[in-house]
Amino acid sequence: MIRTEVEPAPNTVGFRPSEHVEFVLLVIPDVNGSLRGKALRPDAFEAAVRHGTVMTDLLLGLDPVDTPISDFERFGIRSGAPDLVVHPDTATLHDLSWRPGWRICLGTPTWLDGRRCELASREVLRGALAHLREVGYDAVAAVEYELRLRDAEDRLVTTGISYSATEIAAIDPFLTALRPALDDLGVELTAVHTEAAPGLVELNLAAQPGLEAADAAAYTKFAVKELARSLGMRASFLAKTAPGEEGSSGHVHLSAWRDGSNAFTDDAALRSAVAGILDHLPAASLLLNPTINSYKRLVPGYFAPTNVSWGVENRSCAVRAIPSPRPELSRLECRRPGADANPYLALAALAWSAADGLRRGAAPPEAVTGDAYARSDLAPLPSSLEESLRAFEADEALCGGLGAEFSDYFATSRRWELKAWLQTVTDWERSRYERSV
Repeated sequence: MIRTEVEPAPNTVGFRPSEHVEFVLLVIPDVNGSLRGKALRPDAFEAAVRHGTVMTDLLLGLDPVDTPISDFERFGIRSGAPDLVVHPDTATLHDLSWRPGWRICLGTPTWLDGRRCELASREVLRGALAHLREVGYDAVAAVEYELRLRDAEDRLVTTGISYSATEIAAIDPFLTALRPALDDLGVELTAVHTEAAPGLVELNLAAQPGLEAADAAAYTKFAVKELARSLGMRASFLAKTAPGEEGSSGHVHLSAWRDGSNAFTDDAALRSAVAGILDHLPAASLLLNPTINSYKRLVPGYFAPTNVSWGVENRSCAVRAIPSPRPELSRLECRRPGADANPYLALAALAWSAADGLRRGAAPPEAVTGDAYARSDLAPLPSSLEESLRAFEADEALCGGLGAEFSDYFATSRRWELKAWLQTVTDWERSRYERSV
């Protein structure tokens, strides 16, 4: 069973006398994965550890440009935006190296009556990981992010040569600042390389237990944006920045462990997890590709999957099986998510789907060899936010597994995005039609 109450926090953090702490930034991820919260003085943070602190529940109902989503009735702007109680998770308390005297900590929100906040992204992931544990496995995961970097003159920092041994030097000042910043945040950066589009850089994060892996991804996005700004640069995780170029992915690597051993060394277990993910991938696309822009990345030939497919070491597929002679490295990689996905919700959808496949002992279709884009016999994945929304609402198992209330909440937030898009007149429309109609 999934617990409905938050674990009690320790009575005190106990800052060391030698530590100079001005503020602790207490944050929660919102529906889009952005970290929102407030800066607390040390005494106020200590009090929050003991009793919790309040933040408006409007944080659950804001869109990417901070407009309140007025379609929510039970909370947010239409209910008067009452308080949540946020409890610091002190295991996530870390220094912000680029802000001397500042620390950051993730919080766990509850409703005012103490009930678990089933809409909070981090809590949705906890529920999905609990489902995987009920099947007998613990998740280990890692996210790899592609992002675009611009310098102080707004120029893309690389020309677009993938794995360039010379162009990586162009971002050395940024990487020199990023590595210790991530270390301080408890994130291990294992590799960096350039990608085949101007300014596109890939960051590989080390594998960690499921919740910690999502925390690491959220902290990485936060640190990258903050550090870039502090250096006069600009970092973007937009899924598709320019037509005719590769987009920015947020691939998720996942393995399932039991009794300290990687179950994915067993081909049958790996295949069952793959089968579960493929079965629910059309619906899960709403969480893996959650914006209007997401679907402009998903085009054939740009290493972004467009059909329900899997293969062994095949990067043209939606799911890439990665067996390894080193048992700890055997895993699957879902290549569908964009860099714009909320890492908690992306991992929740994949962990729950994998658990469903393992529980059923499901078998995947035949693995794809060669170019998956060229296969006309494979079922297409949704190519728009509208299609993903329909697939999500039709997948009762996934919606129920993630929580009926959360699923309705998330679907409502995506319908809001669609409404915002439909009400927008773009520069493309003006330039294309203004003189000819």
